Amino acid sequence: MFTADLLNAVRERFCHIDRCPITGPRVFFENAGGALTLKSVLEASNTFAAIPDNQGRDNPASRHLQAVIDQCKRETLSFLGTDSGLVFVGESGTEVLFRLVRNAMIAAPAGGRVLGSSLEHPATASARALWAAQTGRENITIAHDPATGTIDAGAYRDAVTADTRVATIIHGSPLTGMAADLVSIVAEIRKVSAQCLIIVDGVQHAAHGRIGLGETDIDGYAISPYKVFSRHGYGIGWVSERMAELPHEQLAGAAARQWELGTRDTGAYATFSEVIRYLAWLGGQADPSADGQEACLAAAADAIHRQEKALIARMIDGDAGLPGLRALNRVKIIGGADNPKREGLVSLVVHDMPAAEVVAALNERGVRTHTRKADHFSSNVLVPLGLQSCVRVSICHYNSPAEIDQFLRAMHEIAG
Repeated sequence: MFTADLLNAVRERFCHIDRCPITGPRVFFENAGGALTLKSVLEASNTFAAIPDNQGRDNPASRHLQAVIDQCKRETLSFLGTDSGLVFVGESGTEVLFRLVRNAMIAAPAGGRVLGSSLEHPATASARALWAAQTGRENITIAHDPATGTIDAGAYRDAVTADTRVATIIHGSPLTGMAADLVSIVAEIRKVSAQCLIIVDGVQHAAHGRIGLGETDIDGYAISPYKVFSRHGYGIGWVSERMAELPHEQLAGAAARQWELGTRDTGAYATFSEVIRYLAWLGGQADPSADGQEACLAAAADAIHRQEKALIARMIDGDAGLPGLRALNRVKIIGGADNPKREGLVSLVVHDMPAAEVVAALNERGVRTHTRKADHFSSNVLVPLGLQSCVRVSICHYNSPAEIDQFLRAMHEIAG
């Protein structure tokens, strides 16, 4: 785990690390709903919101704004783990995913099928269903494994056909917390349908480890920066060199590779650059041998993954005489207590106690979590388990062992 000094230095960089601005002291375990915001992001957001100039004008301020945008696009490629493709900003992660799926559906050759899984967030599942109907294609939804809370390469291998035109994959589930093996899933799709356009939802995974787009052959990836230590109000999309050139929505006469629609907020790009600077700093602290931004970003991703794995192990197994969730007979952990694909999140149910009551009881004890219901966001995961709701406990690398222990003591009072 992080040393005490490094953890303190990390926590110092975030707004409201241990206090809600509305209710006062609390532990923040609602990170999957939106991570804490870096103080530097807040400063950059305020700075750029006040600048009256826009890009594309013949003045020094406008040229400075364009330079900020260009720098962020270069840095974001490093964050994504690739040196190719095109980065653009949209309204939100959900909007970017809808757009990527829509453009892939329209640009793909006529006919054939589209493919995804029941683990996916509505951002891809709904877009896939809508545009499959609009383009007259069969929409295939592969069932994920309810017991493990994930989807593996074998499930895609069994479902993909040569006429699969578009496929969607979720890189990490915001309900089960499990990551998918993107490299192996994509490889199985490519063996059978080499020209398939592959769109990936990276919203949940992006804050918890390496993305590594350079290691896999996909065509579109989307993240929500407010879940990666930035702010609300924008989403980031990436398209491959191949997809960048395909027909897509744009103003008539615009450059072929123009994916932004309208004048974007320079502050969006500036705030994500602050995220990248923070991660590069963290990587350098975690691995002093890391040389250059790209190496530091990789070191940060690895350090975050290790830190969160240790925190989750403490939550499930306990430590220093304080038993973990595993010891509570009334608690069931979705996806299993020993799932190696878990990233930064535990969803659970308490026998004979509605999830909303558990969340309220945790709130009373100063721990912020969230209820997920079997609605249009979560029924795909909860209904196969026979559940109407669950408690989502989601952490990030800036959470502390002491906060895990506070949560465990609360859970022993509530469900012991």
